Amino acid sequence: MVKPNRFYTYAYLREDRTPYYIGKGKGIRLYNKHRGEVRPPKDKSRIIFLKQNLTEEEAFKHEIYMIAVFGRKDIGTGILRNMTNGGEGVSGFVFAEEIKRKMSEKRKGIYVGKNSPNYGKSPSEETRKKQSEKMRGENNPNFGKKHSEENRRKMSEKKKGKFKGENNPNYGKSHSEETKEKISKSRKGKYCGENHPNYGKSPSEGTRKKISESMKGKSPSEETRKKLSETTKGKNNPNYGKRGKNSPNYGKKWWNDRKGNNKFCLECPGEDWISGRGKLKKYYRTTLQTAHNTTPIGDFVV
Repeated sequence: MVKPNRFYTYAYLREDRTPYYIGKGKGIRLYNKHRGEVRPPKDKSRIIFLKQNLTEEEAFKHEIYMIAVFGRKDIGTGILRNMTNGGEGVSGFVFAEEIKRKMSEKRKGIYVGKNSPNYGKSPSEETRKKQSEKMRGENNPNFGKKHSEENRRKMSEKKKGKFKGENNPNYGKSHSEETKEKISKSRKGKYCGENHPNYGKSPSEGTRKKISESMKGKSPSEETRKKLSETTKGKNNPNYGKRGKNSPNYGKKWWNDRKGNNKFCLECPGEDWISGRGKLKKYYRTTLQTAHNTTPIGDFVV
């Protein structure tokens, strides 16, 4: 059920704490700028609620009252940058399906590809960092909020089958060799070793159990197996024709730290590592040959 008292009035403040815009809205309306409207201040402390838990009619009346109190700059009656006296909102207005279709047809292709004003541009690292910081933690309008089970169900139903098969915008398309090479170069070493977000981590027993339960009874269909097999057969295999010293794995072997972590590399990763792929098994006091020397290890778990 839609709550009738979900509206509010708000103000944008100058640095001297005087208001320069009065508005009415609901949800996160006060943080967003719409076309032709005054831009919100970057400093969120200068965005304030005037009244909350109002009906739409009450919010309109209060908006009109506050604009009248502070006056408008454009007509010389006050300090606000509002271009109207308030009360003209279109909350809840829904366009007819025919109008929606016409609007959609009219806009198709206008901002696509070379027609886009941002075509060929990409934000700098500094800009990306600023955008990221702006939406982090409490600055994010959805901070601390969670979707209800009903909303999750609706979103799930809405997306089912939306991007499958011919509905997928990339259906039937494939990357050019140049694009593939660029993607490959951009990812090289990005998620390897210490750069990997899960480096040194291992899933908890609870997580392992969940993964195990979710995979029980599941197996790829014969068609899927066939496709997987075909994609790595012969020349499709990235290691096709690479043998001996030409193999990317030439000289590499497994190492483990006796704590359940394994690495496949050329040299011993450290003093506490031993050769072999470790499993969680109990061994008794013995002497093991490591990559460095023969060292008495004692009781340990490999």
